[in-house]
Amino acid sequence: MEYGILCVLPVFTILVIAVTTKRTLFAMVCGLAMASLILGGVKGFANAFFDNVYASFNNESLQWLLIVIALFGVLIMLYEKTGAVTDFGFWASKFIKTKKASLFGTFILGVIIFIDDYLNNLAVGTTMKGITDKLGIPRQQLAYVVNTVAAPVCLLIPLSSWAVYFATLMGDQGVEIGGSSMTAYIHGLPFAFYAWFAIIVCLLQIIGIIPKIGPMKKAYQRYESLGDVFPEGTDPELVESVKASHEIEVNEKAHPWNFLLPLIVMIVLSLISDVLMGAAGGVIVAFAMYFIEKKMTFKELLTTCFDGAMSMGFVFVLSVLAFAVQNANIELGLAEYVISITEPIMQGGFLPAAVFIVCGIYAYATGCFWDLAAIIIPIVIPLANAMGVDPILASAAVFSGAAFGSNTCLYGDGVIMCAQGCQIKSLDLMTTTLPYAAIAGGGSVIAYLIAGFVL
Repeated sequence: MEYGILCVLPVFTILVIAVTTKRTLFAMVCGLAMASLILGGVKGFANAFFDNVYASFNNESLQWLLIVIALFGVLIMLYEKTGAVTDFGFWASKFIKTKKASLFGTFILGVIIFIDDYLNNLAVGTTMKGITDKLGIPRQQLAYVVNTVAAPVCLLIPLSSWAVYFATLMGDQGVEIGGSSMTAYIHGLPFAFYAWFAIIVCLLQIIGIIPKIGPMKKAYQRYESLGDVFPEGTDPELVESVKASHEIEVNEKAHPWNFLLPLIVMIVLSLISDVLMGAAGGVIVAFAMYFIEKKMTFKELLTTCFDGAMSMGFVFVLSVLAFAVQNANIELGLAEYVISITEPIMQGGFLPAAVFIVCGIYAYATGCFWDLAAIIIPIVIPLANAMGVDPILASAAVFSGAAFGSNTCLYGDGVIMCAQGCQIKSLDLMTTTLPYAAIAGGGSVIAYLIAGFVL
């Protein structure tokens, strides 16, 4: 069954309710309810609603993600309860003494952890938030840098999970150089314009050439007037606990290894295997270290692990709802509808720019990034070949659109992970990031227009 313009209503519902009420979870439930009403009608509403929730639980990607989230929650709680993160902050503060230095440090760490955007979004925020707090940097600023670097870096470094997946999609459509789809992918990296522009805009914002805009400006004004690095509406208990940690007397003997060693193990194992094995390895190393050093008793460590997993409850629920909404969008045929109404503008030299715009908007609205690429690449590549447009350029436009969505989607995996790592709401991160992402996106459209007609 074709639902036409009705398939847009769930996404529209989520965005409107989230922005007006500032309650992301409620907005997600409303969006899923709208989708279920369209799919099942009044009589079949309940079945459609729970079928989508059930389908999300059966999704292997979600199952994998929930385990990773739980392990990250355990590691973060171990860090906090043993004082490892505080000791790292004391040690790092000897070298990082200015706001710009802390943000550059955040940026560089994000580049180093290029293997996967989940790992990047959670690990970098967890590592740097104690340092940036003490220097008076709003959490929204920290989250913006973390999130903006994560997906673009994964896109631009051909050893990441993003690169392997996207190169495989290109190979499936016969886009290869010398028989290698990865070589073709690497040749397309200069045309991943959004990734380049996003990183450049981020650096210019850190330096101060690009000013604080909109919600970011308000975040800095809030700190200047109230001395609060958290967004308005943050849980008071969280704010007080963070303030209390800043008042702990500086430990001159503090060393970083209780914090860094589990993190290093996690990164190395993620490179060798995947993020799940990396997170598990980091937890095991941290648990063993803290037990040997008598930071906690065995029972206390087990309790801390349980508390850490439970602390991710909100993220668990949000992730389940996000996957349920994505499944509903697939049933509604949202991707096919968007492609059908935009295909007429995908002509000739306009093709790369049109592809980027369509993919960016779709990814922003739906939270589907890899799924988006899998759906649209088989459509875009034949179009590019038929119109005499370089298929590598067209592919890069798809991947850039996916990166834009990862940076900006309210309920996308990247935004959820980054918001959790920086302990702010997804909505605060989205609204803070959007003005800067729009600058990078606008530059990308111009670049794709030029490339479409010149190349």
